[in-house]
Amino acid sequence: MSYWYQIKEVSDFHPENVLIIGKGSGLVSEYLKLTGIKAVTLDIDESLKPDVAASVLDMPFGDSEFDVVLCAQVLEHLPYKDFDQAIFEIKRVSKNGAVISLPHFGPAIRFLFKLPLLPEIKFMVKLPYPKKHKFKEEHYWEIGKRGYPVKKIKKDIEKNRLNITKDFVVFENPLHHFFIVKK
Repeated sequence: MSYWYQIKEVSDFHPENVLIIGKGSGLVSEYLKLTGIKAVTLDIDESLKPDVAASVLDMPFGDSEFDVVLCAQVLEHLPYKDFDQAIFEIKRVSKNGAVISLPHFGPAIRFLFKLPLLPEIKFMVKLPYPKKHKFKEEHYWEIGKRGYPVKKIKKDIEKNRLNITKDFVVFENPLHHFFIVKK
């Protein structure tokens, strides 16, 4: 479901070109290309064969080179002290904004009501679970763990003069928190 939301939110910008930070499986970039959007992938892991091998902290692109930037499930792989620099770089290379997805730790209570002839009603509540994060050579931090509340992440995104126009946790996969930001 996260891929679907990535594609939907990027498409809502109506971009001609997009930078995808963190190539992953390549599914999102290939789908976007099929829809006529020029997608360029950037990853620090050369074995994934991205279009550009580089760090999100120092991207070799010009200012406002891409209509939109997609950065899904990447920034938690950096120490949090580098979060501001990564957000600055995402803003710098983006013309209009970005779609940022981060892991959101903690249990969720989800409700879905569907009655015949009526629209579906669904909502979710993420429960606080202030567990201390332990680095296991993958994620340095995650939203919802002690020291990383959503409020802090939003504040740190907005201090880079990005406007969060929408943020949500994916109902079908409550471990993914999306931030849609515009310049």
